[in-house]
Amino acid sequence: MALRRNALLAASLLGASLLSFGAWAKDACKPVYLTFDTGHMGVAPLVAEVLQRQQVRVTFFGANEATKEGDGSLGEHWAPWWRARAAEGHAFASHTWSHAYWRGDAGSPQAPAFRVKPSAGPREGETYTLSAAGYCAEIKQSAERLQQITGKKPLPLFRAPGGKTSPALLAAARSCGWAHVGWSPAGFLGDELPSERFSNKALLAQALQRIRSGDILLAHLGIWSRKDAWAPAVLEPLIVGLKEQGFCFRTLDTHPDYRDWITQTR
Repeated sequence: MALRRNALLAASLLGASLLSFGAWAKDACKPVYLTFDTGHMGVAPLVAEVLQRQQVRVTFFGANEATKEGDGSLGEHWAPWWRARAAEGHAFASHTWSHAYWRGDAGSPQAPAFRVKPSAGPREGETYTLSAAGYCAEIKQSAERLQQITGKKPLPLFRAPGGKTSPALLAAARSCGWAHVGWSPAGFLGDELPSERFSNKALLAQALQRIRSGDILLAHLGIWSRKDAWAPAVLEPLIVGLKEQGFCFRTLDTHPDYRDWITQTR
């Protein structure tokens, strides 16, 4: 009887050990953070298909940009697409409502303001000035729309179009609850570069060589200017290649630079 009890105990301990090892092995990867900014949405169905097939979760930054079909990337036409991504466990954050590029600081240290030039919306192409509160409203409008569509609260993060910011803009955004997310140098995947000079093959090889653990990667849901679209040729080979190198994909709520901010802000 004692021998049987000892054997059962040993088996139990071995099982627990194997479970612990399995959990450790699952987490013992090199995390990277793939993010997508909105675009013309022409490749959005393909992107979703690849992410689902590869079981990869990403963070989407949404602005209400002009699209090849429908009423804007955050319009009703694309709402079912966003809801499906929420159901799959992806994360969301703001890219400003009108994809408003920062063009310079204005105002004063006591009352900061910013010159912006949107690439979408009724004031597309116009340069004008927003107060700090006005810029925060740009961020908030996109986040609120994403939550309305998906039923999922976006992260308290935003990405300025083009990554263009200033210390004053970052401080103003943070004061109203939004931390800025850029991307890693190696994480610039090049899908907005001219394909005549930067082939998909070269961009893929460069990414697989340079990306390191902890990098934030940037791609788009369609770029108007690139003739040889990036996603169909590069996205899945990039994911597969990074997995083969021991990388795993995480959403930004787990990133060490943002997780404390997210916890505190929420």
